[in-house]
Amino acid sequence: MASVHESLYFNPMMTNGVVHANVFGIKDWVTPYKMALLVLIGELGRAGPHLSLLERRRLNRLLLPLLQGPDMTLSRLIKAIEECCPHLASSVQIRIKLMAGGELKDMEQFFDDLSEAFSGTEPEVHKTSVVGLFLRHMILAYNKLSFSQVYKLYTALQQYFQNYEKTSGGREDETEMELTHCGELEGKMEKDEFDGPLREEEISCNGPLSQKQAEYFLSQQASLLKNDETKALSPASLQKELNSLLKFNPDFAEAHYLSYLNGLRVQDVFSSTHSLLHYFDRLILTGAESKSNGDEGCGRSLRYAALNLAALHCRFGHYQQAELALQEAIRIAQESNDHVCLQHCLSWLYILEQKRSDSCVLLEHSVKKAVYFGLPYLASLGIQSLVQQRAFAGKTANKLMGALKDSDLLHWKHSLSELIDISIAQKTAIWRLYGRSTMALQQAQMLLSMNSLEAVNVGVQQNNTESFAVVLCHLAELHAEQGYFTAASEILKHLKERFPPNSQHAQLWMLFDQKIQFDRAMNDGKYHVAGSLVAGITALNSTEGVYRKAILLKAQNQMSEAHKLLQKLLIHCQKIKNTEMVISVLLSIAELYWRSLCHTIALPVLLQALALSQEYRLQYLASETILNLAFSQLILGIPEQALSILHMAIEPILAHGAVLDKGAAIFLVAKCQVASAASYPPQKKAEALESAILNLNEAKTYFAKVDCKEQLRDVLYLQARLFHSLGKAQERNQCAMLFRQLHQELPARGVPLINAFK
Repeated sequence: MASVHESLYFNPMMTNGVVHANVFGIKDWVTPYKMALLVLIGELGRAGPHLSLLERRRLNRLLLPLLQGPDMTLSRLIKAIEECCPHLASSVQIRIKLMAGGELKDMEQFFDDLSEAFSGTEPEVHKTSVVGLFLRHMILAYNKLSFSQVYKLYTALQQYFQNYEKTSGGREDETEMELTHCGELEGKMEKDEFDGPLREEEISCNGPLSQKQAEYFLSQQASLLKNDETKALSPASLQKELNSLLKFNPDFAEAHYLSYLNGLRVQDVFSSTHSLLHYFDRLILTGAESKSNGDEGCGRSLRYAALNLAALHCRFGHYQQAELALQEAIRIAQESNDHVCLQHCLSWLYILEQKRSDSCVLLEHSVKKAVYFGLPYLASLGIQSLVQQRAFAGKTANKLMGALKDSDLLHWKHSLSELIDISIAQKTAIWRLYGRSTMALQQAQMLLSMNSLEAVNVGVQQNNTESFAVVLCHLAELHAEQGYFTAASEILKHLKERFPPNSQHAQLWMLFDQKIQFDRAMNDGKYHVAGSLVAGITALNSTEGVYRKAILLKAQNQMSEAHKLLQKLLIHCQKIKNTEMVISVLLSIAELYWRSLCHTIALPVLLQALALSQEYRLQYLASETILNLAFSQLILGIPEQALSILHMAIEPILAHGAVLDKGAAIFLVAKCQVASAASYPPQKKAEALESAILNLNEAKTYFAKVDCKEQLRDVLYLQARLFHSLGKAQERNQCAMLFRQLHQELPARGVPLINAFK
């Protein structure tokens, strides 16, 4: 966020007791609130030797936000001082009361005495300090006032103190106030109210903000929108304050830019475009760019205006308009020989081109040029995009992590904390893509435990950026996959607090929340609940929504409808090169063929999925595909071969897989053991069946953890049969009873039992 422009002057006027002195070129003016701050500074100087070290430290920390922030009521100011030093608050209140209840000459004498703070060999206040500059500004502003303005300031001070007495319910004499103030004050102000961002009621001050206050307000809100949107003002309140600023100075360019950012929060394409165009128009009209860039200032504004407009259209999915604006920016940048702007254009050109075709060459060229022109931010973003593209292309993890390590060196060298967060979130997503949940969990925890390099003042404890949202969503999904649904719910609850539904990253946790609820409903056999969630998933991610709908239809034995849907989805995913979804769809199609007793037709589909997963190094999906192949071999009557290939896939599943997949894998091992034992001699057969029962107990534990009742029913059925074969009537009866309870709750729906991999 750029600093506020030097030509920020409001119209000289008198509004609600605020005397505007900037008609003489002064960028600040005297208000009753600032007079109260002057009293506080004076009393602090007098009481300095009598204050403890802790009290001085608290008061010094309090002064800066009070000087920079907007005007506040006297009651709130007194409460703030009481939190640090009750005795000093009493002195300030008494001094203001005497000045407001006295004569005009008392206020005149007060300002005359202010200059004494700079006198002496060891002055109380240094002229170049923050407090010293504030005192000098106030003295200069007061000296420039006419007599009528001085009188209006005096009456405003009286009204300011009268409002304080009304809100505090009236005051007794000073002695009684000193005795009761510390003991009976309720609801003391918390310390972080002053270190934190401005609340909505604090902004409404007695008129327009001064230049310093406007600078502080804009920089604070811009920082909050970037790092912690929940602590910023609500979109409506922020826009109201910005409109108030623009009412007094329509050429205030930075206010237009913050209005543009505020429009992006609520996805308002009209107002954000309007504000962005006004921002660059004001830069040209006020000559801000020309002052800093010479004759090239106007052209620079035009080309960056076109570039920002292209970025805006790209964000809202208007790719045609974005391409036209980008071409305009490239043309102007080439005419001006602006290589930095051209590099930004090249980066956005890659973003537009990747929607259509492979643009790896363009991206590599962009990274090389960014390094050549000394643009580490663009170079790092290019490397991140290259890594993401290579991950989808099936490159090995060690090469990708090596590239990310090189980009991390750039981040730490140039203190690019935002890109450090993005890099760690990228690593988390890559490990999830490759099926290494343990590594993904480690990266997620690393990001969440890191302290940001950003200068986090204004109460921002941690950056609420997209990287944190992505990592927390992965963390919630990882916990849900392991059956820790309570922990996943807590993480999602935290996400909802950090990223409210109206925030720009809320769609991330909304999608993961819907997916987790869908999986739980499917495991529990509540298909009507799962059906109601499909619409929400489709609204957030159409591809994922169609896939979930097909899974639901398959579970409801609507085979033909599910097959048609999966075939359409397969063609679409192949077109957009979504390999991960292509493999998942192929596995679902193979399962449809099993359920239709077309086992031989399922084999080519599974082999195609295996080839894709191995080509793109998706280890977890490859392991799941091998499990499906083993199940096909079991159905085709070759359980020994199925057992031999199971050992290839079961280790990654048990190490990194979801609880449901672990249970399915162990269950499949038990089925293969039972099928292989048919040809064994009696002694060896009994041992094989005992081993199968142990595996079934383990599978039952996994299925119970995720409350997967259909699989539990199948496990109990097979266990009852095995106990019957071994002559264990008591155990058989117990399993049969549990099976009957589940079978009555979950009817078979016409599908043969144990005729499915999962």
